Amino acid sequence: MAAVNYRSLAEDILHEVGGEDNITTATHCATRLRLKLRDESKANKAAIEKLPGVITVMQAGGQYQVVIGDNVPSVYAELGKISKVTDENAPGENVEAATGNIFNRFIDLVSSIFQPIIWPLAASGLLKAFLSMATQFNWLNAESETYTILAAAGDALFYFLPLFLAVTAARRFKTNQFTSMAIAGALVYPSIVELASAGALVSFAGLPVVMMSYASSVIPIVVAVWLQGYLERFLNRMLPAAVRNFSVPLLTILIMVPLILMTVGPVTTYAAQGISAAIGAAFGFAPWLAGAIMGGFWQVFALFGLHWGFLPLIVNEHATQGFSLIQGPLLPAVLAQAAATLAVVFRTRNAARREVAGPAALSGFLAGITEPAIYGVNLPLKKPFYFGIAGGTVGGAVVAAGGSAPSSFVFPSMLALPAFSSVGSFPLLLIGTGAAIVIAFTLTFLFGFKETEPASTTAPTDDAQVPDGTFPVSEVVDTVEVLAPVNGRAVALASVPDKVFASGAIGQGLGIVPAEGHVYAPISGTIKAAMKSGHAYGIKSPEGVEVLVHIGINTVQLEGRGFSPAVTHGDHVRAGDLLAVVDLDVVAAAGYNSTTLVVVTNAAQLKGVTPVDQGTLTQGQPAITVQV
Repeated sequence: MAAVNYRSLAEDILHEVGGEDNITTATHCATRLRLKLRDESKANKAAIEKLPGVITVMQAGGQYQVVIGDNVPSVYAELGKISKVTDENAPGENVEAATGNIFNRFIDLVSSIFQPIIWPLAASGLLKAFLSMATQFNWLNAESETYTILAAAGDALFYFLPLFLAVTAARRFKTNQFTSMAIAGALVYPSIVELASAGALVSFAGLPVVMMSYASSVIPIVVAVWLQGYLERFLNRMLPAAVRNFSVPLLTILIMVPLILMTVGPVTTYAAQGISAAIGAAFGFAPWLAGAIMGGFWQVFALFGLHWGFLPLIVNEHATQGFSLIQGPLLPAVLAQAAATLAVVFRTRNAARREVAGPAALSGFLAGITEPAIYGVNLPLKKPFYFGIAGGTVGGAVVAAGGSAPSSFVFPSMLALPAFSSVGSFPLLLIGTGAAIVIAFTLTFLFGFKETEPASTTAPTDDAQVPDGTFPVSEVVDTVEVLAPVNGRAVALASVPDKVFASGAIGQGLGIVPAEGHVYAPISGTIKAAMKSGHAYGIKSPEGVEVLVHIGINTVQLEGRGFSPAVTHGDHVRAGDLLAVVDLDVVAAAGYNSTTLVVVTNAAQLKGVTPVDQGTLTQGQPAITVQV
């Protein structure tokens, strides 16, 4: 493969996305050039994907991601030389904040606020679901101390949700997160809760206060932190430096807590209840139609990152009525896609496709995670994705007609079934979900895709010749072992919670859930890429094998916090040399997944890339076998 001219590639990308004037912001992570465009219709996606050096293009939540691989820093640097879009204070940044598409900005907002807590939220929901099942079948006495302790473990995150959202919203709106937590803490303070429960008239400095329950609420604290940002910036400008450190949080808390209780809280809480009521009315008017729409289009929403817009509504439904009608049809929607992927496992004769589809189907059925299935299998084959939509539409209509809904926040999966047992018709839920699975599986298995004959895996005989008359290169293949850079548990690449890596667009490899934070070089070679944030490293071996070590998922957002790099660009390393030390507690506390990705990025130019089976790996143990 010819060397990529980074300057030319940067110029071509700039031209094909509509020019510099169409870009509001430009950043990059270890593999992707991340652009925010004023008008995405001006971008020529097909032309960009054909450019030498571009792997694919992803569009989600208003972000235009050009996947390049571990050469993205070089392309980004050239982009900065020929334009001003990479400047931190580029004019487009402020313009976008004011004029960007309001819907995409909302999706981006919701994603950034909820993403760090989504897994603990789902885990707490599953615990609540299993507790509900345990008491329903008399496995556990609801009056017992054991139940009380487990119920506290399951309910705590939901009850104190404003505190958690205060932290993530503070990061989004650039406020003091501890001040935000203090404001949220006041909303769920026991004395405030008692005033709301009493229902008596309450006043503050002679002004009436409409008391509401803020436990498990979403909108009030998000709005409060948004307003807090403006107040803090104003106070920082106005107050002298000598008193600013203590007076800004003091005045912010003193102003914001009464303000929220008297104005923002009641208004936003009533609005949230109104939205929830409107959704309930839609399901009451024509539940089968509403269910068919949600069941059929949920994965399409997820494909474009639009599903985040429903998350506040789902959480709000749980907070106001104890269940979510929106979530009912999502169970058949998700399991239909998993069933279509499972049909691919049985239908395909391509071993590589089966290797991706198997774990992807399992993660869809058991965890409700469909990104590997969609991006790695169903969407590239097209028809399985469509058949999954068909199954979700039928199943969603049946489930909604029965009024089925989960009684706690759960990811729609088989493990979440207990949460659906107490609201609506559970038999109709099983029938609708079963129909979705059968429809998607049967249609995919019978009509899903046309497959070319897989290449033979039989070794050629000594006199076998390729068309040009030369002997097969496979007779002289060299093998390179890529070692495990960390101690931990190996997982299939298709099952990692990053759709680009899981799809195989970056390359082939595996993920390792690390047991400790020392990360070592998996091969000997030259450091070709070393992110300033310390979370990703690209190494090229003397044999030409290019390996990306990416520590964690989306950890670029940490901006170096918790990472201590031991190498820089251009260093020569031997397998086993220290690359970096990462504080896994910092990564976990920030809400990010610490799975370390080990990916051979130039797999397409190699003879073969074979990761080890899932299991425990010791640092230095062979993890990937590469034939060059």
